[in-house]
Amino acid sequence: MREVYQEQLGDLAEELASMSTMVGTAMERATKALLEADLTLAEQVIEEDVHVDEARARAEEQAFGLLALQAPVAGDLRTVISTIHAAEDLERMGDLALHVAKAARRRHPQPVLPEPVQDYFAEMGRVAVDLCARAAAVIRSRDIEAARDLEAADDAVDDLHRHLFTVMMRPDWSHGVAAAVDVTLLGRFYERFADHAVAVGRRVVFTVTGSMPTS
Repeated sequence: MREVYQEQLGDLAEELASMSTMVGTAMERATKALLEADLTLAEQVIEEDVHVDEARARAEEQAFGLLALQAPVAGDLRTVISTIHAAEDLERMGDLALHVAKAARRRHPQPVLPEPVQDYFAEMGRVAVDLCARAAAVIRSRDIEAARDLEAADDAVDDLHRHLFTVMMRPDWSHGVAAAVDVTLLGRFYERFADHAVAVGRRVVFTVTGSMPTS
C-alpha cells in the first residue's frame, strides 16, 4: 500500500511539472504572437488555455483524493497541500499567457508593441519560458537550492519591467498614450507570471523543509 501511495504522490508531482511545461509553451507562443502580430498563434494560445484549467482540476482532484483516503501527515501532507496551491499558481500563469495572446489578437493586424520596447518583451518572454522549465525540474527533483535560484530570474524580469517605464518616460517617446497603456499592462503580465513561478519554487522549499521562504 505504501508503494502505491508514493506512486500517487509521484503522479501528482508529474502533473504539476507537466502544467509548468504547458504554461511555458503558452507564454512562448503568446510572446511570439505579440512580437510578430501572429493571429494564428494567438488564437492557438487562447483555444488551448482550457487544457491548463483541466490540468489544475486533475491535480486538485488527485490531491483531495489523497487527503480523503490516505490522511497524509508531516511531509506527505505538505506535499499534498503545496500541490493544491502550486496548481493554482500555474493556472494563473496560464491565464497571464492568455492575456498576452488576447492583446495580440485585439490589435491585429497592427503590432501591439512599439519598436523601442520590443527587445524588452522578447527578453522577458525568454526568461519566463526558462523559469517554467526550471520550475518543472524543481518540482520533479525537489532540489531546494534550484528552487531558491528561481528568485534571481524573477529579479531579471523585475529589472526589465522597470526599464519599460524609463523608455516610456523619455522625451522622445512618440507612440502615444494607448501604446503606453498596452506596454504597462503587458509588462505587468510578465512580471506576475514570473512571480507565480517563484511561488511554485517556494512551495517546493516548504514541502522539503517545512518552512516557507519569506524572500
